[in-house]
Amino acid sequence: MYTTDTIAAIATAMSNSGIGIVRISGSEAFAVADRVFREAGKPEAGLKDAQSHTIHYGHIYDGDELVDEVLLMVMRGPRSYTAEDTVEINCHGGVLVLKRVLDAVFRNGARPAEPGEFTKRAFLNGRIDLSQAEAVMGVIDAKNKLALKSSVSQLKGSVSEKVKALREKILYEIAFIESALDDPEHISLDGYGEKLEGVLEPMIGEVEKLLHSADSGRVISEGVKTVILGKPNAGKSSLMNVLTGEERAIVTDIAGTTRDTLEEHVYLKGISLNIVDTAGIRETEDVVEKIGVSRAKSAADDADLIIYVVDGSSKLDENDEKIIDWIRGRRAIVLLNKSDLEMQVSEEELKERTGHTVIAVSAKENSGIDRLEQEIEDMFINGEIDFNDEVMITNARHKNALAGTLESLEMVRRSVEAGMPEDFYSIDLMNAYEKLGTIIGESLEDDLVNEIFSKFCMGK
Repeated sequence: MYTTDTIAAIATAMSNSGIGIVRISGSEAFAVADRVFREAGKPEAGLKDAQSHTIHYGHIYDGDELVDEVLLMVMRGPRSYTAEDTVEINCHGGVLVLKRVLDAVFRNGARPAEPGEFTKRAFLNGRIDLSQAEAVMGVIDAKNKLALKSSVSQLKGSVSEKVKALREKILYEIAFIESALDDPEHISLDGYGEKLEGVLEPMIGEVEKLLHSADSGRVISEGVKTVILGKPNAGKSSLMNVLTGEERAIVTDIAGTTRDTLEEHVYLKGISLNIVDTAGIRETEDVVEKIGVSRAKSAADDADLIIYVVDGSSKLDENDEKIIDWIRGRRAIVLLNKSDLEMQVSEEELKERTGHTVIAVSAKENSGIDRLEQEIEDMFINGEIDFNDEVMITNARHKNALAGTLESLEMVRRSVEAGMPEDFYSIDLMNAYEKLGTIIGESLEDDLVNEIFSKFCMGK
């Protein structure tokens, strides 16, 4: 058990609410709580002999001053979040009363917890591994149901199990090679290279599959970066306002009103969209508008999804042709806007020209938008934007570790193909083993551990 001093923090949001929680964890958690808590009907009783996972009704005192009426929960280590003795004081959720309770706890022997220190202790005490610890913040920060689902899966150990299984296979091969080199009389390496190739291929395939999931994982955790493109007055800003549900973009009949990118976050059918409204694409001599067009192009290059808005009331021109060229081979949806007016462009023509799904809409009258929402949902769920129920990598640190693992395993494969001595295999296999270990925290420097947990919210 990782031994520590006793820490405390407010574990709920710092805003007025019905209930607020002050968490205390460490070897002196019960002693500290006893100094501030008096159980109703048992004023002389202490928590020393209290059964684990019991709730006690009473009051918090700061010296002789009554602070609040509370419910106090007792959890004995290792059956607690931190695997240490833990007390949670459930008090009224006013900001002032929470601070008063916490101050009383500090004055009676606890110190302020650092950001993420409770979860860090859970990791150091072996209750969870590092990937599960990181999933805690993933659950807290989840912006949509898919991100939440992925983080909960990781918290349950989906990533850990996959990584541990791979490490076990690698360790077996390392142990076999080392044993054979130490005892060649009894353990033969004849034909081992061919056997190892057969083991390597499925392992490399698994790592590649995990790496492939990282792009989808980023989309799930961060949202779909969605860029709205179109020529001036096509209805891009109107669409932005419809999707956000408020007048965020200025809409006029004057071409070129939008001169810069405008970004908004939209929650749509369980999917997070980070929407960027851009300047209208056209040839212009206006210096400011030129910059806006350049930024629109840059945003489109980095987009996960492009929504191309076409003014259906006017014929396609050279500006439309440029946009059509940009979106070829990209994930895109084409909106034939201004369907409330006499149309000069047909859905069939646009679909043939762009090769993408075309939806007739009227941003002005809010018609056809439900079809757009459904199409985005279908793209996401059906895998055009890759997602499945298998293990999903959503953490950039994990992605980098997997990339290093893949490189080491491929080096082993090249060494086998080149007929190199077996001890060369062992070196690169060990590198792969250690890279995977960084994901779950078994091969990680203290400074990096501290950096990871410093990004956590206070009280978690």
